[in-house]
Amino acid sequence: MRKSLWIAGFLILALVACRPPGEAQVGSEAKEQQQPKAPAAAPQPAPDTRRGAPTGSQVLNRLWDDPPTLDPALTGDTTSAGLVVEIFSGLISLDRDLRLVPDLAERWDVSPDGKTYTFFLRKNARFHNGKEVTADDFKYSMERAADPRTESPVADTYLGDIVGVREKLSGKAKEISGVKVIDKNTLQISIDAPKAYFLAKLTYPTAYVVDRTNVEGRRNWTFNPNGTGPFKLKEWVIGERIILERNELFYLEPPKLDRVNYILRGGIPMTLYENGEIDITGVGLADIDRVRSPQDPLNKDLKIAPPGFDISYIGFNVNQPPFDDPKVRQALSLAVNKELIANQVFGDLVVPAYGILPPGFPGYSGRVTGLKHDPEKAKSLLAESKYKSAANFPRIVMTVPGTGGSAGLDIEAIMEMWKQTLGVRVEIQQTDWATYLDDLHKKKFQIFAGIGWQADYPDPENFLDVLFHSKSTNNNNSYKSQEVDTLLEQARVERNVTARLGLYEKVEQMIVNDAPWIPLWYQGERVVLIKPYVKDYKLSPLIIPKLRYVYIEGK
Repeated sequence: MRKSLWIAGFLILALVACRPPGEAQVGSEAKEQQQPKAPAAAPQPAPDTRRGAPTGSQVLNRLWDDPPTLDPALTGDTTSAGLVVEIFSGLISLDRDLRLVPDLAERWDVSPDGKTYTFFLRKNARFHNGKEVTADDFKYSMERAADPRTESPVADTYLGDIVGVREKLSGKAKEISGVKVIDKNTLQISIDAPKAYFLAKLTYPTAYVVDRTNVEGRRNWTFNPNGTGPFKLKEWVIGERIILERNELFYLEPPKLDRVNYILRGGIPMTLYENGEIDITGVGLADIDRVRSPQDPLNKDLKIAPPGFDISYIGFNVNQPPFDDPKVRQALSLAVNKELIANQVFGDLVVPAYGILPPGFPGYSGRVTGLKHDPEKAKSLLAESKYKSAANFPRIVMTVPGTGGSAGLDIEAIMEMWKQTLGVRVEIQQTDWATYLDDLHKKKFQIFAGIGWQADYPDPENFLDVLFHSKSTNNNNSYKSQEVDTLLEQARVERNVTARLGLYEKVEQMIVNDAPWIPLWYQGERVVLIKPYVKDYKLSPLIIPKLRYVYIEGK
């Protein structure tokens, strides 16, 4: 995610060779034996006659992966979100500097008690087919997301602060009482308490508007969605291509690009880039040194981006043995030499993670003390646990996303460290990404890896509360601590910024000590190649709508 689950594991080995960091990221199962599939020819759009519009072919080509969904109400991963934010939109958005800005709402008012928001929609807001966007459309969209029949895995997380959402989710109410239509262009939303992060949550796709006629008029409506975003979905051929085209009716000014071609599972990213078949790619470990050399032709395309706001991790289901004993979890964490793996496997392109919040993220203090490599203490803790030794463990199966091949060199190294230090043996089970996400939300896994979390909005609540509060639908570890819950609930409504961040720091330390996760890696310096004719493409640590600014010049 955005709900920022993304495939990690061999991820970082591809270091994200599959596509630019900050975008939907996939692991190394990137089908290196397949031949790239060229996107089918699409009708050429009429010339853009706007004053100052770029001239020439305005087509951007890139590599992607099949999204599990394009339904905003169901979007819970970065692969889907990277497309959804371009096709759909909401009341407000994050701009390229990560500031909250008006989107379909041109402005909003907040009541003195901080609990009621009144949004005033743009008069020129239109769906892709020209239909006017109204407050009723937003009420329908939010109530659809919270309808238990929709089975949204994220509605409670991102809309749950709104009065009446949980009653709707549980089937006890037919509508959301806290969402009211004042008139055609005015929507009022009431939340249960003043919360500093509420507006930021509305930037997530769960709060985006959809067209009721479109959604209810056809079974597979996401293959022909009537969105409101800067781009329209022209074509989606599963396993081959996705084509977006410019939305001429976009209320903030149409994009400069005519079309964006996404090659799905198309081959080796660097080969595709060097052959001119894609215009953007991340750079993997094998190619870092050569592209950094001024003598290499690709050096002129090199871009260095700051680290993203994300973390990869191993998660334990704390209700399943042997992970129901915190000393077992702590022992496994202490047995991992992250510094060695970061250096020997990843060439120091990742940063070992010992806390939860990424460096530079709001609330990151650098004072949280993590469980660092200590094999003797790991052995001692295991002996102190109720299991006494690994010989008394049940069969352990780690589930990772994928369809065969390696679980990732980092995961393999960690499993070997567990075996050598503690005598713990782990089996690997792989499943495809869509199934993995579904099973993850249903808490089917004993231990899981190969994924990470990327921030949806810049607030520590998006990591600590969303992932670890016992009642959060994104708490995939079944982790529960009454003290952590109490502090998180205090932080939700604390208006003093310093006090609020202090609460989150305390919570983070408690979670790290309890070890429902083994935090693995923060993304280090991001190395990306962008063709010189691609202009105004800004790398971002979050997934945000940004392609409308991009244009092609000099190709």
